[in-house]
Amino acid sequence: MTQSAATPKPPATPRRLDPEDAQHALAEVQECLRRQHLVEDLVHRQEQGDDKAHLVEDLVHRQHEAELATLINGLHPADIAFILESLPKDERQTVWRLVSTEHDADVLIEVEDWVRESLIEAMDRQDLVAATGSMDADELADLAPDLPPDVVAEVQKGLTEEERAQLLEAMGYPEDSVGAIMDFEMVRVREDVSLEVVLRYLRRLHELPDHTDQIFVVDRQDKLQGVLPIATLLVSEPDTEVRAVMNSDFLTLGPLDSDADAASAFERYDLVSAPVTDEQGRLIGRVTIADVVDVIQEDSQEQALSRAGLQEEDIFAPVLMALRNRAPWLLFNLCTAATASFVASRFEDTVSHIVILAFLMSIVAGIGGNSGNQTMTMIIRALAVGRITGRNLWPLVKREMLVTLLVGLCGSLVAALFAWAISDSLSIAVVMMGAMICNMLVGASVGVMVPMLRARFGKDPAIGSSVLLTFATDSLGFFIFLGLATVFLL
Repeated sequence: MTQSAATPKPPATPRRLDPEDAQHALAEVQECLRRQHLVEDLVHRQEQGDDKAHLVEDLVHRQHEAELATLINGLHPADIAFILESLPKDERQTVWRLVSTEHDADVLIEVEDWVRESLIEAMDRQDLVAATGSMDADELADLAPDLPPDVVAEVQKGLTEEERAQLLEAMGYPEDSVGAIMDFEMVRVREDVSLEVVLRYLRRLHELPDHTDQIFVVDRQDKLQGVLPIATLLVSEPDTEVRAVMNSDFLTLGPLDSDADAASAFERYDLVSAPVTDEQGRLIGRVTIADVVDVIQEDSQEQALSRAGLQEEDIFAPVLMALRNRAPWLLFNLCTAATASFVASRFEDTVSHIVILAFLMSIVAGIGGNSGNQTMTMIIRALAVGRITGRNLWPLVKREMLVTLLVGLCGSLVAALFAWAISDSLSIAVVMMGAMICNMLVGASVGVMVPMLRARFGKDPAIGSSVLLTFATDSLGFFIFLGLATVFLL
């Protein structure tokens, strides 16, 4: 029976906050920083000797630092990470310098990537080595791309052979794979021992790995034979052998499997942990619900940003950095809007004869965009959880088009009544109704095609999707509405 090696962590259990309490803690930190800046400015303005002003300023500065340090270091590392993410860079660095060294490793793991980079920049080499030296191999592998190479090399020297092999293995897997998120801290037993022996072994451990809901049963070659749930261990007779009560029907993940697929499996089967095995069936790691929650959260954030053509950025980053992130898709959106305006300008005579069309055509474009956005959201979600295959693609497309048509018939009837009411023209109402149905079908088509085509070519289906959808529904919406008006009203 073996347990993967892991460096013991401090036994302290900092205070955890509710989300609302975390907001209050952030407000306290911000108020303390504000007072510090205010007092320092006042001291600088005092008309007194340089030595005395410097002494007063230093004393005030130390008092505020002590107050901040007491407040910050009484929090859980996850709450410290939240506060650091919510501060501008200068204030973030001020608070980060006051964080206790025993929290450094946990905070670096908890913060978002864009914050972690700025924190690492503020740390000297000795502090980085001390912080990362206490991390597990899987945690160190997550941070390795952000760390200076010489720091990684120095930390590797302090690892055991097993830990060094685990680190190199974890760093060798693709970023979005199961291997990149798995950890190596787990409990293994043989199938030919009794449950009493397993219990005595567990009592000798310093602590169980986090989220241990099952023990992995392996043979002498480390090939996974089954899993022993902790609940089964506790309620079974102590003299029973492991092989008699272990589960032989269990889910395994491969290190090259997609982390999104692993998240779907956890959701589908309500898992807390799952073993990771290599091609020979040897147990090499495990994935826990904590890892999966991180994956789900990151994917959700990336999709929300990608649909607007954005990448993750520091909300307090310099303006030029934010400009590089946001400008490309905004410029593309400007081009698409110009195209829609150009289409509308080709029908200048029609609009000049029937001015009411200028007020109605925005409704057609807007409803088409909203309809397409609903379809696109459903498709992107289905792609993310792997529910779309070659067999069900065409039935799915037909269903979306049918739903859009039925919704369009209902909505266009209301729009037609509105158009008739403000224009007192039945012809305009009919044109409004036909244009709205057609543009909603255009929106649904684009909502299906854009994500599917991007996924087909290995691209993120969400990136820029809303911009492309707006381009199609605006340009074609104007063309359809004004084209029908030209044909039937002039």
